Parts: sequence; structure tokens; C-alpha cells
Amino acid sequence: MPRLGIGSTEGWLLLVILAMGGGLGLFAPSFLTLPNLFDLLNASAVNIIFGVGLLVVLIAGGIDISFAVAASVVQYLTAMALAPLGGGDWAVGLLLAGGFGALLGCLNAFFIHQFRIVSIVVTIATFNLFFGLLMFWSGGVSIYDLPDWWTTRVVIFGTETAGGHAELTLPVLVMVACVAATWLLLRRTSTGRQLYAMGDNPEGARRVGISIGAMHYLAFGWLGLMAGIAGLMQSHYAQEVVPNALYGRELDVLAAVVLGGARLGGGRGTILGVFLGIILVAVTQNGLNLLGISPYAFKMIIGAIILVAITLSSQGVGRLIGSWRTPAARGAA
Repeated sequence: MPRLGIGSTEGWLLLVILAMGGGLGLFAPSFLTLPNLFDLLNASAVNIIFGVGLLVVLIAGGIDISFAVAASVVQYLTAMALAPLGGGDWAVGLLLAGGFGALLGCLNAFFIHQFRIVSIVVTIATFNLFFGLLMFWSGGVSIYDLPDWWTTRVVIFGTETAGGHAELTLPVLVMVACVAATWLLLRRTSTGRQLYAMGDNPEGARRVGISIGAMHYLAFGWLGLMAGIAGLMQSHYAQEVVPNALYGRELDVLAAVVLGGARLGGGRGTILGVFLGIILVAVTQNGLNLLGISPYAFKMIIGAIILVAITLSSQGVGRLIGSWRTPAARGAA
């Protein structure tokens, strides 16, 4: 597995996904049908786009919980901006959505870097600011009158099967492009290496000449860019703009990304881990739905994942493990 770039976390996730898939195939035969698997990928595309953006922030040692509501704001801003342009097209829509998202991400970076505020505190504030402004501005009213190109379903692959029609849609293609771009940023540029270095040791990174401010703007701006694109894809998938459609999605994505091996303390995380973590969470939710289990069970699972991730990444756990090992080592001596 090392030759394929699969680490221990990714390997375990893959085994768990395969085991869960096999079990769900026995108890819910419709799970392993191609239409359901394609629908699972179509529905997960937005979260994967969110996830690769969030990964960059986590690698840099930050955390952001405002990106989902920022994506909702971007949906409305893009819809409003397209009206004077005669409706625009996909190129204009992606440019506007990505630009608006990047600006909102850089706003977070501004407060974090200029005022030395902890990132989670800033993004809690902007989470409420963005959502409050959106609900006040929109009055909670959805937008259905969108340009034809935005709402027309784009199928990139479709086939007929015994279980029905199976198809992959545009969000999957855009997701692949976002994943590839983020992989290139993190693995094929010196900037990506600087992000890992800053997350692993901010003071050491500063001493070797890495601009901490530039890394903050890049990380949060990149997440904003991905959030803007994801927001556009979500409204395309739903064929409407709903102000609270993405509310609460940030916790699902955060749980999936840390499940995929990203460290909340920074300096660690992979694209493959993000993909597998989000697929595992999606499989869990889909399986619970097919088995008729309460959706509250899914929320409990998400909460448990976040709690375990925070616990394992805290310094207190390290000291606790060290205190256990010390007596054992003395006894062995």
C-alpha cells in the first residue's frame, strides 16, 4: 500500500468502507446497485469540494466552521450579480462564485492574522454574521428563478441497469477538478510544503522566512474559493437557492476530514483521506436511511467523531499516554 500512497489511516478507512458496503449489501440489497452508488457520489461531490478546501486550512493549523454558510451567501450573491449580466453562463458563474467565496475566506484570514485571534473564534463569529445577514437580507425566501444553464441537469455519464437508470452529473466532474487542483497545490508546489511546515511548527516556519500572513490568506482564501464553487454546485444539484440548505453541513464535513486523518493541530492530512472520510460518512448516512434508522443516530455518530478527534489531538492525551508508559518502562527496566 505505501507504493500507492495509501497510509495506515487511509488503508483502515478503505477496509471499513468495504466491510460496511458488504454488510449493507446483505441487509439493504438496494445499497450496492449502481443507481444508488452513483447517487451517493453525486450527493457527496459538494462535501468533497468543501472537504479539500477545509483540508488546506487544517494543514495550515487553522480551523473554519463558517464555510458552509459562506457558500449559502455566495449562492445569493452570484444569483443577484448574474441578473444584470443577462444570466451569464457557467464560466461567469464559476468565476463569480469562486471570487465571492475567496473574498469571504480572506475576510476570516484578515481578522485571524491582523488581530491575532484564534481561528475558531473568528469563524464562529463570521458563521453567525454571514448567516444572520443572509437571513435578514433574503427574508428566508428561496430563489427559484435561476438562469437555464444553472438549473439544467448536466449528465456526464449515464447508463441503464437492472436497478434503474444510473448517472453521474456535473458536480462530480467539478469535484474531480477541485480535488486535482488542491492535490497540485499541496503536493507539487513549494507553497504546499510551506503550509505543512506552518501547521507543524508555526514559529519554526516563521524563522526560516515563511510568511505566516500569506499562508493564512492562502489557506482561508482557498477554502473560500472551494466553498463558493461548492455552493454553486449545490444550488445546481437542488435547482434552487435555499438560504439554510447548507446550514449545519460544516460539522459533517469537519468530522469526515478529521476521520480521514487530518490533524486538528495542523501539519498533517491527505486528499485521499478526505475523500475516504467523506465517503465513509456518506455511506453511514445512506445505510441508516436504507435501514430505516432514525437520522438522530447519524448526528450522534458525527458528534462522537469530532469529540474523539479533538481528544486525540490534544496535548493532554499525550501526557496521559506518557504517564502510562513511564511506569511500564520503569518496570521493564
